[in-house]
Amino acid sequence: MTTEPIRIAQMMTDMNYGGVEMVVMNYYRNIDKTKVQFDFFALEGSTIPQKEEIESLGGRVFVVPKYTHLILYEKAVIKLFKENKYKIVHSHMNTLSVFSLFGAKIAGVPNRILHNHSTAGKGETKKNFMKYALRPFAKLFPTGLCACSKLAGNWIYGKGTKFKVFNNAIDLDMYKYDEKKRESLRAELGLEEKKVIGHIGRFCYQKNHDLLIDIFNEVLKVEKDASLMLIGEGELEQEVKDKVKKLGIEDKVLFLGRRADAYRYYQAMDLFLLPSRYEGLPVVGVEAQACGLPCVFSDCVTEEAKLLNSTVYVSGGIGEYVEKVVDGLKVKRKDTSKEMREAGYDIKEEAGKLLEFYEGLIK
Repeated sequence: MTTEPIRIAQMMTDMNYGGVEMVVMNYYRNIDKTKVQFDFFALEGSTIPQKEEIESLGGRVFVVPKYTHLILYEKAVIKLFKENKYKIVHSHMNTLSVFSLFGAKIAGVPNRILHNHSTAGKGETKKNFMKYALRPFAKLFPTGLCACSKLAGNWIYGKGTKFKVFNNAIDLDMYKYDEKKRESLRAELGLEEKKVIGHIGRFCYQKNHDLLIDIFNEVLKVEKDASLMLIGEGELEQEVKDKVKKLGIEDKVLFLGRRADAYRYYQAMDLFLLPSRYEGLPVVGVEAQACGLPCVFSDCVTEEAKLLNSTVYVSGGIGEYVEKVVDGLKVKRKDTSKEMREAGYDIKEEAGKLLEFYEGLIK
């Protein structure tokens, strides 16, 4: 007699190449799928590059109307929740989870999990208005609370509220520093003798590319052979390219676009720079440290993201960034697998903890 795996509805917003999608997929790839299966709910307009892989692993993808068409959205999710008789709905929509978990409650789903991956930052008035408007309703419909970090949990639930933290863990073997891979990719990109500063992230307000370019332009006055590697795409990409051209440093900056194999490119870097305006707990920061890279983060990145001694934070202006970057470029790379595993970022171990969490809900 065989037992069917627990099938769990994973509620997403847009499914493209974002950090939340990466986190959930990392857990899905490594969880015991004889015991647990994931169904992904994505909003209309998503590119869903993970669809083929999800289906090959036994999962399913459902495309539902955008929450901006709220009645249509609720009708669609309630219908699917009932048809599939889900016992667990796990929502990764941050403050927007109020919509998915309301539908789950109406459909009679007994276990409704809110999982927050973000905070609010200065400057995004429209987006922040929605976050702050919905935050008071965050605890209305869930039966369980989770977050990617203490910072993200405290922001949405309030200090003193109990919630479970699931680390943004990764496959450490995939990101392990490898000198041969480094040399091969640097030769391929023509970066053999360069000091390479890297950044992986969407070209959007949050990631602060405007400051990143200013920092790099100042670093060039000290490290004349430095190069900047940018991986990602987004609405501000052309604006950043225009700034690079205006500064006359086009030959120093590599725009590599969106990469499904972004993990390879950490090997070619000498330092990872993340001057974000706000973050939950950035997956790219975890990946960079797993590859032994010294990292320079803005002080808007949670302190929980510091997993290695070579990772530093900047609270001042461009001058402090330049100083920390130049110092970081002198750090010798090494295998950091042991430190990352001890910090709780081995996806194989963390996926086991998530499985125990789900099984505990059903029992």
